[in-house]
Amino acid sequence: MLEPSAFLQFFHHPHVWIIWTTLAKIIVLLAIVLGLVSYTVYAERRVSAFIQDRLGPNRVGPEGLLQPIADAIKLLLKENFVPNYVKKFYYLLAPLIAMIPPILVLAVIPFGSQLFGVPMVIADLDIGILWAFAISSLGVYGIVLAGWASNSKYPFLGGIRSSSQMISYELSLGLSVVPVFLVVGTLNLQEIVRWQVHNGWLIAPFWPKGFNLHSFLANPLEHLIQTFASGFSLERLLLWIPLFLSFLVFLVSIFAETNRAPFDLPEAEQELVGGYHTEYSSMGFALFFLGEYAAMIAAAGVLVTLYLGGWSLPLIPDGSATSFLGLPFIPPWLASTLWGLINIGVFFAKVILVLLFMIWVRWTVPRFRFDQLMKLGWYVFFELALLNIILVAAILAFFPNVK
Repeated sequence: MLEPSAFLQFFHHPHVWIIWTTLAKIIVLLAIVLGLVSYTVYAERRVSAFIQDRLGPNRVGPEGLLQPIADAIKLLLKENFVPNYVKKFYYLLAPLIAMIPPILVLAVIPFGSQLFGVPMVIADLDIGILWAFAISSLGVYGIVLAGWASNSKYPFLGGIRSSSQMISYELSLGLSVVPVFLVVGTLNLQEIVRWQVHNGWLIAPFWPKGFNLHSFLANPLEHLIQTFASGFSLERLLLWIPLFLSFLVFLVSIFAETNRAPFDLPEAEQELVGGYHTEYSSMGFALFFLGEYAAMIAAAGVLVTLYLGGWSLPLIPDGSATSFLGLPFIPPWLASTLWGLINIGVFFAKVILVLLFMIWVRWTVPRFRFDQLMKLGWYVFFELALLNIILVAAILAFFPNVK
């Protein structure tokens, strides 16, 4: 039997340390995301009820908070009816293909800074954003496969629509992030967040920086003036225009990529009954549902990471606990632990706000016609994203010190 000291040394061995910390991050992240998926569905139902002046789910538990658990039990216990006319192997495979890509995208999203010295990202890839785009585009194969394997006209039309939509908006989605790379100079998502820690969020690159709680308590007015003057310049204000356009193009494109209203043409209930998942029941339907909301969370995570500072709080000069708190009576180990937990909380708070915005848009904006959807992608956002790249390159050429 191992001695306690030998046991600890075994777990601190570099290879063992990487394995068990990575497994721990995977388990914790999946638990958070699956819980977030369940309660995003609950939030969707409550927000839609509020907008439509209804009650929404309010029976199962206080304020209906246990409704997602009841829904999960119902879907698990329902009969998994498979029609005789479907292509069974591909029919059963399609929901799995739709569910897996959003989960894999989460691997490269930094959901915190550090906790106990461990970086809060599962796979810190130098090409993280390329991985996210490449993997997320695979989700459409599950939808197309479901439409084809169902041997039914409504699912087939939904699959065709989804593939057309994906091709149209993948272009503007990819081009919209090129200005980010021109400004930051890296494809690593963790490095993009660190750049925003020091230079301001990319949605507002003139964001003031240098706030310190201890200095603020000593001289509030003088410290606020210095803080707000530190990050502002005319060149930064000029750079904000194309970066904000980049943010808008990316935001609209992720609505189309995740098949969310007003771009939910692949499953338009009034036209296609349920679209690609019309012939599915029980866990097959549940996996499509989970895949859609997991894709929303992954897209919101990428959006937060690229434009909204990721896990960082605004006004922090170097992204550390000591610089923000600046209080001598807090031990460094406690400050770093609290800071790591705060960063994780900040990231998921931003993701939740983006999800609420996506839900609000669904129940506020009417659905586009399919020809309008395609024209918007090819005639507006594609050209706008290209012009935006040229504009950012010109600004960086004329003002090389703007970064």
